[in-house]
Amino acid sequence: MSGSPLLDRHKQALDLFSSRVHAIRDDQWDAPTPCTEWPVRALVNHLTGEQLWVPDLVRDGRTVAEVGDAYEGDVLGDDPVATWDRAAAGARAAFAEDGALDRTVSLSSGDTAATAYCSQMITDAVVHAWDLSRAIGADERLPQPLVDFALQEVTPYADSLASSGLFADPVPSPPGADAQTKLLNMLGRRP
Repeated sequence: MSGSPLLDRHKQALDLFSSRVHAIRDDQWDAPTPCTEWPVRALVNHLTGEQLWVPDLVRDGRTVAEVGDAYEGDVLGDDPVATWDRAAAGARAAFAEDGALDRTVSLSSGDTAATAYCSQMITDAVVHAWDLSRAIGADERLPQPLVDFALQEVTPYADSLASSGLFADPVPSPPGADAQTKLLNMLGRRP
C-alpha cells in the first residue's frame, strides 16, 4: 500500500523521531525530558516498545492479552539506537503490508481500525520527538505537515486526555499561537 498519505505521514513521523534518537550523545541518556517521569532513555524505550507492538497487533492479529508483558521493562538493551531502528523498521513494514490498514486491531481500549491505530502512533512519535528535542538540545521545530496531522488527530479528544492520567493538564495557548504551540499546549507541554 505504498503511496498512502497515512503511510507517508507514518514514515515521516518515524524518520523525525529517528533523527532525534541518532542525535542523542552518550552523556544524554539520563537527561530529563518534558515527560517528567521519563528521562531520555525511558522516553526512547517507551517509543521503541510502542513500535514493537505493531507487528504483533497489525500483522499477526494478536490481542494485547496475548502479547502480555513481552515489551515491559527495558527493551533497548546495550544498543538503544540500533534497537530503535529495528523496532521502527518493523512497525513501518507491518503497517505497509498489503491490506494492513484495512484490518482491525485489538488494543487495550478495544477493537480499533488499523488506520486509527496508525494515526495514534504518528501523533505519539511527533509529540515525543519534540520532547526528545527539548531534552537533548536539538531543533524543536516540528515539520508543519506532521504538526497539522497531530493537531487534527488530538483535537477531538484533547479535553479527556488529562483525566487519563497519561497527560498533564492542558496549558492555555497564547493569542495567535501557531499550530505547534497549540498542539503542545493541548498535551500539557510548555514550548
